[in-house]
Amino acid sequence: MPDANNNPSPSVLRAFDFPSRTRLVFGAGSAGRVGEFAGETGAKNVLLVTDAGIVTSGHAGRVRASLEAAGLRVTLFDKARENPTTKCVEDCVLVARAAGIDCIVGLGGGSSMDTAKGCNFILTNGGQMKDYWGVGKAMKPMLPFIAIPTTAGTGSEMQSAALIADEITHQKMACLDPNCAARMAILDPTLTLSQPPRVTACTGIDAIAHAVESAVTTKRNELSQKISSEAFKLLVAGFPVVMSEPGNLAARSQMQLGAAYAGAAIENSMLGAAHAAANPLTAQFGIAHGHAVGLMLPQVVRFNSEDAEISELYSRLAAIAGFEATPKALAAQLESFLTLTRLPTSLEAAGVKRDSLPMLAKEAARQWTAGFNPRPITAKDFLQLYSAAFD
Repeated sequence: MPDANNNPSPSVLRAFDFPSRTRLVFGAGSAGRVGEFAGETGAKNVLLVTDAGIVTSGHAGRVRASLEAAGLRVTLFDKARENPTTKCVEDCVLVARAAGIDCIVGLGGGSSMDTAKGCNFILTNGGQMKDYWGVGKAMKPMLPFIAIPTTAGTGSEMQSAALIADEITHQKMACLDPNCAARMAILDPTLTLSQPPRVTACTGIDAIAHAVESAVTTKRNELSQKISSEAFKLLVAGFPVVMSEPGNLAARSQMQLGAAYAGAAIENSMLGAAHAAANPLTAQFGIAHGHAVGLMLPQVVRFNSEDAEISELYSRLAAIAGFEATPKALAAQLESFLTLTRLPTSLEAAGVKRDSLPMLAKEAARQWTAGFNPRPITAKDFLQLYSAAFD
């Protein structure tokens, strides 16, 4: 209600507790300082967790050289894989335990960082990954962990969570604990220049989705929304450029910093229905996570915008990025980003079978991120979203 001078009444601000656990170092060439930074932790024996592709690109060799130049002993685990499983983590733990490591460096995409975090859980606290499924279940401190992303997408470097799939059931377990957050995240945009086009596309779409979803969840707060907005502004500026000019370092820098900001927003506001809908698509049909999220996000924006408050938040987000300030325009822009990737733009084109939609909807409703969606959502609602995205 306006006051006596006809000024609008201030809205009630949400209470929040916004932890900042991870030191953020950004800049071209910054990965070359990892030896210096690891040395600051008091480490002597470092486990470098990465994947075979990062080794082939030469990034792992350069990071290893920096660590060794600082007088640190380095043990390499290069068997991280996409959507890491409990078996992958167990293999990493065996290598780490045999080497007597006292610091972990995760180099690569979200999968390498999640593998490193999972290893840290078990190496320091014992047991199995399922023991940490949930929130705050690690009772002992963990080893210093330094995250160096080579993609611009997951934002895992800024999150205190490891996403690990059960080797047998393929159920993704979200293990959240402040102890597993990276001590430091090193953002070196030159590392992202080696990304294959498909990886650039999928991780970029994922990062954009992180910014959009974290801006409207039920756990959003004033500070997380500001970070989400800044992330979105950076990402939508950089994404079309990296799609057409893969070697553009300025755009790569926008994407990597935007992805990290979006990761920081997730850490404090969670995600919503688009990620809940994407996970079954990946599990059942092998659709890359970022692609799956990109297929579902426009439909979720339309669904959520039926709530007047959320519609206003989407409109603000669109305006900040220079779009028409409406949820309809935001959803259309998100669809245009997916078109830029040259990936399939419908569930049918991506290989999903129509008769699987009810099963997918039931699985989506059980996903933990669905509980943070700003508008309550049921399996029936998810079925409608999948149907809208089908063709």
